[in-house]
Amino acid sequence: MQTVTYKTKGTCSKSITFERDEQNRIHNIKFEGGCDGNLKAISKLCEGMTAEEISAKLLGNLCRDKGTSCADQLAKAVMEK
Repeated sequence: MQTVTYKTKGTCSKSITFERDEQNRIHNIKFEGGCDGNLKAISKLCEGMTAEEISAKLLGNLCRDKGTSCADQLAKAVMEK
């Protein structure tokens, strides 16, 4: 498994760490900072999904007037190679 740490931009969370397996499935998602309960829920719901599935569901989800969100940042993070 590959461990990835992504520095978020424009959100309350500072970074996202996760593991990517050989089938491009995402595991052990952890956010640093942000809305703890909501981000734990997103992490549980996305556990074992492919990067493409996560991106399709979460990309473009916006928080207030920030132009992004922690979920949107996760979608971007998993699609980076």
